[in-house]
Amino acid sequence: ELALKSLGNEGLFLFSSLDTNNDLYLSPEEFKPIAEKLTGVAPISEFEEEETPDPSGETLSVVAKFQPLVMETMTKSKDGFLGISHVALSGLRNWTAPAAPMSVMLARQFKAFLPPKNKLDLGDPWWIIPSELNIFTGYLSNNRFYPPPPKGKEVIIHRLLSMFHPRPFVKTRFAPQGAVACIQAVSTFYYTIAFRIHAEFQLNEPPDFPFWFSPGQFTGHIILSKDSSHVREFKLFVPNNRSLNVDMEWLYGASESSNMEVDIGYLPQMELESTGPSIPSVIYDENGNVIDSRDPSGEPIQFVFEDITWQQEIPWEEAAQKLEVAMYPFKKVSYLPFTQAFERAKAEKKLVHSILLWGALDDHKPLSASLPVSGSGRTLRETVLESSPILALLNESFISSWSLVKELEELQVSCGHQEELFCPLKSPLLICFLSQVHHINANYFLDITSMKPEDVESSIFSFSTNFEDPSTATYLQFLKEGLQKAKPYLQT
Repeated sequence: ELALKSLGNEGLFLFSSLDTNNDLYLSPEEFKPIAEKLTGVAPISEFEEEETPDPSGETLSVVAKFQPLVMETMTKSKDGFLGISHVALSGLRNWTAPAAPMSVMLARQFKAFLPPKNKLDLGDPWWIIPSELNIFTGYLSNNRFYPPPPKGKEVIIHRLLSMFHPRPFVKTRFAPQGAVACIQAVSTFYYTIAFRIHAEFQLNEPPDFPFWFSPGQFTGHIILSKDSSHVREFKLFVPNNRSLNVDMEWLYGASESSNMEVDIGYLPQMELESTGPSIPSVIYDENGNVIDSRDPSGEPIQFVFEDITWQQEIPWEEAAQKLEVAMYPFKKVSYLPFTQAFERAKAEKKLVHSILLWGALDDHKPLSASLPVSGSGRTLRETVLESSPILALLNESFISSWSLVKELEELQVSCGHQEELFCPLKSPLLICFLSQVHHINANYFLDITSMKPEDVESSIFSFSTNFEDPSTATYLQFLKEGLQKAKPYLQT
């Protein structure tokens, strides 16, 4: 209340967007976007003071596996890409293999994955590449072809992703941006580090117009020694467990205001994996003399590595969930698969808060969502779904779920109700689906998000004395009205 009184609604909204840990205090790191915007000078981060790895250290061989996008999964394919020039999709169609099927890297280059000294607890996330986007900085330009030179910890991420394509952007145009990691397991000498990276690729070059290829996420793990001299195992991949996992956007002009096409699709395989542990590039005998890396018969010397005994560890699923929440604060609410949500709702006698999307809500791509009609998934996850009052109400009174349109279409077919999109709603759990109890027009919701608080109907804010931006107030009212309308059914 004191902050609201001091700053006003708009001021507090801006302050909250910068106050990433919600402690009502702006640290120098949180204030940095403002400082850079006002001064035009970006100070060099401490991690950008890059060491030169010892060339005589161990080396790690990494192979790339890639299967191109399945063109038939793009929505534009349904009409034979009618009206889309062949040139626009040329970069996509020609990308059929990794740019570098194999690469040999120095083990110490993977030092970027090591935790800072204050992040040594299992599952406690830290930023390898921190996000630089917020409501104040806006989004990065679409009209670019070549990535900026990587700095510091960006270098190893850029080099790894360059094995797929020569033009990776390690900082995405849209939030959430960056790379986050946490310790999954620890031994006396080793860590297992789980990580998640949001990056994208520019597939076209001049004179063609930009074509952005944005996988939902890169995730994986690395097992490395605490001094980063040895890498036991490394794997990075784009998850392919959902029916759509890539967003694509391409321009039809050479300016930011040019028309843009958007589509989604399925990428079967995009992964990097070490062929084995890192090995010494130079071998010494017991007297310190360099010896041949091959035995007398000409075969490479075989190295024997000790087994690692883990003292503490957490499951991969738990580590991945920690990374997900770090990227998306809205995931402090659990989002269950569609059918599981109804089972849980029935057991707990709660409503289902369900969001229907064309693309994943927890990937960084800016895809459209529905409530249950079309709207902005990015608007939802970056505003209302991250707000404290919405998080509290959803955790208390709802079972949440998000689904892809394509997945519900497949579910519709398997249920045998060809005329109904939501065939499971024919079940006794009908009342558990919020949109069947109450609904909101998504276009109205999006209009509200662009309005100033004083321009919105005052009754929207009448239920709360706390600070809320218009989108949060509208969504909160929507949820509360749904609860009110559902009372007769929940009491039976």
